[in-house]
Amino acid sequence: MRVFGSSGVRGVVNDDLTPEDATAVAQATGAVWTADGIDRAAVARDTRATGEMLVDAVASGLASVGIDVDRLGVVPTPGLQAYAERESVPGLMVTASHNPPEYNGIKLVGADGVELPRERLEAIETRLLDESVDRVPWGETGDSRRVDGAGRTYVDDLLAAVDREGIADADLTVALDPGHGAGSVTSPDFFRRLGCHVKTIHAQPDGHFPGRDPEPVADNLGDLRRFVRATDADLGVAHDGDADRAIFVDERGEFVEGDAALAALTAAAIDEGDTVVSAVNASQRLVDVAAAAGADLTLTPIGSTYIVSRIRDLQATGESVSVAGEGNGGILFPGFRIARDGAYTAARFCELLARSDGSASDVVARYDDYVNVRRDVEYDEDHQREAMLDAIERAARDSVADLDTTDGYRLDYGDGWVLARPSGTEPVVRIYAEARSADRAEDLADQLYDAVAGVRVD
Repeated sequence: MRVFGSSGVRGVVNDDLTPEDATAVAQATGAVWTADGIDRAAVARDTRATGEMLVDAVASGLASVGIDVDRLGVVPTPGLQAYAERESVPGLMVTASHNPPEYNGIKLVGADGVELPRERLEAIETRLLDESVDRVPWGETGDSRRVDGAGRTYVDDLLAAVDREGIADADLTVALDPGHGAGSVTSPDFFRRLGCHVKTIHAQPDGHFPGRDPEPVADNLGDLRRFVRATDADLGVAHDGDADRAIFVDERGEFVEGDAALAALTAAAIDEGDTVVSAVNASQRLVDVAAAAGADLTLTPIGSTYIVSRIRDLQATGESVSVAGEGNGGILFPGFRIARDGAYTAARFCELLARSDGSASDVVARYDDYVNVRRDVEYDEDHQREAMLDAIERAARDSVADLDTTDGYRLDYGDGWVLARPSGTEPVVRIYAEARSADRAEDLADQLYDAVAGVRVD
């Protein structure tokens, strides 16, 4: 079991992550919460086949240390966060987000609806590793109750937070692909109530994800691209497994780069003096948008936990953080909620369409100047990972580029950049590259890919 990577606990179920592991995480979490005087928490899940089993395990773990459990059933992660904020209770989400069907995991949310900061996760991890959890006597164990309607209330909150009238007047046709995940139970209703004409594909909740893999990357969205063209839709929207991300397809059925969408949404939301928060793999598009607006851009290690922590730190000093997020579709608008929310992000994109005289392709055209490449190199053992990182470091130190080691090794060449770092959720080293041409981006990716792929470890 991997304990609290960049986006919570994740692993292959009954291999890296067992029901016993889930119970132990819940008990350690509950022990920290009860020490703070908390006696109630919410638990939700995405649609994964192992979700109900793990919800049972974590609910038992929480109850065993005296926590009452509100069981919300299947809702998107931002739906759990909305419930936690509304009810002032912490939450535990059983999800592996974009990972394949055999994975599952746990995300932890505070009573303010925001992911737990690193220091709280570290306190829980200490309890977990030290096995310093005291179960309560039988008469003090927590109760468990089913809560209906959390998804409907979440949709109501979304509708109140966007320009519903403007979107309805635009008479948009939206092709929606929730990928059989948690967005299947909320996003179709949300976009219909926004006044859109909604066409759906892969919208049946199914934890085996028969239509496509949960990660909404270009290679997995061929069906949606064809569906947009077949239905003459104005916009295609795809979610990951827990619907905290949104990726778009334009009216021609062409994949919209996540970095281009982030840049367009940021440009529409920021003012001079604002701060934008992104990860170290931020696109030059975002750098340019922030500079043009007179806003600051601050970079963090990759992962929503780091971005959320930076937002809270900046807000504590009085800074205005208008937009945050990454080019993978995980975008936050802190004025609404400090949470990645795929449905809300997609509605903000619909607002852009409603205010423009053009199409989705027109909205992102000015941010479409760069080509992105991503490659993953798998490893089996930790010593292989370390050998790969050593090889990357040697290649980085030998290069003539500007080096940033905020998270991994980012080499900036002026006309493009390449970044290599170990994933926080999977046994892979990820390589990202960006340049103004596909050939240059491929060459940059090859530079570090060849260094890693050439490693041979006994």
